[in-house]
Parts: sequence; structure tokens; C-alpha cells
Amino acid sequence: MNLIKYKSPFGVISIEEKNGLISRVYLPNKEPSAVPGESSSLLLNAEKQFEEYFNGARRYFDLPLSFDGCTDFMKRAYRQIAQVKYGETASYKYIAERIGSPNAYRAVGLANNKNILPVIVPCHRIIGADGNLTGYAGGLELKQKLLELEKNFY
Repeated sequence: MNLIKYKSPFGVISIEEKNGLISRVYLPNKEPSAVPGESSSLLLNAEKQFEEYFNGARRYFDLPLSFDGCTDFMKRAYRQIAQVKYGETASYKYIAERIGSPNAYRAVGLANNKNILPVIVPCHRIIGADGNLTGYAGGLELKQKLLELEKNFY
């Protein structure tokens, strides 16, 4: 397992690689248990893509990802969340409907909260059906900042 720390405009984001796949992203308020190790070409590419994202030059990430430990439901939700375009938002209910489980919007919210690859899988783009920002593992302030960043470059 390798880990790199990227200094984003909103704090340090740690990116973890395991077996040639990006396995976790830790937002500024979360500390990884692993310590930074050797930088691989994959981690350097991930760092570059994060830099491009925060500079408005990248709208989606193109990295090999690991969803180890995620349920099939979570993976379905994450695939749909990844379809929400840069600068746009969708509701938990919309995601639930799109994955064929229209009444599972709370489960989508829980999956969103447990997202092991935040920003790459843009769970910050998922909001309440009433348009309000709701829970985000990185905190509502960071969620708001990420949405504003995207709207500024949209």
C-alpha cells in the first residue's frame, strides 16, 4: 500500500493506492492509518488529476479504482453518482430511482456517507430533494466549497 498527500486549496487530501488501484481518498478532516510511502506513477497521476480538478482543468477523474469492502448496492450507487456532471447536482432520490430502487434514497445517502473515494466519485454533488445541502463525510462546509469551485469553472 502506498499513500501520497496532496495539498488542495481546502486542506491536505491523502490518496491511497493498493495493488495498482486507487483504494481510498481521505478528505482534509480524515487521517489515514497508513503513512506516506513511495510515490508510484499511479499516485503521481492521481495527484496531477486532483491538481487539474482544483484548477478547473479536469471535469472527471480517469484512474483505476478499487471498491473493496463496498456492497453491490454501494457500487451501483457510486456508478450512478459518477454520472452526475461537473457543476451539476442530483438528489439522493434521483440516484435511487436511477439504480432501480426508488424507495432506497436513505440507503443512497448512507452509501454516499461511506464513499471511500470522495471527489473522484463526486458524492458532494448529491443533495436533498428540496435542494438543500445535506450530510457529507467531509463536512457541509467542504461540500459547499467543492460545489462552488465547480460552478466557478462550469
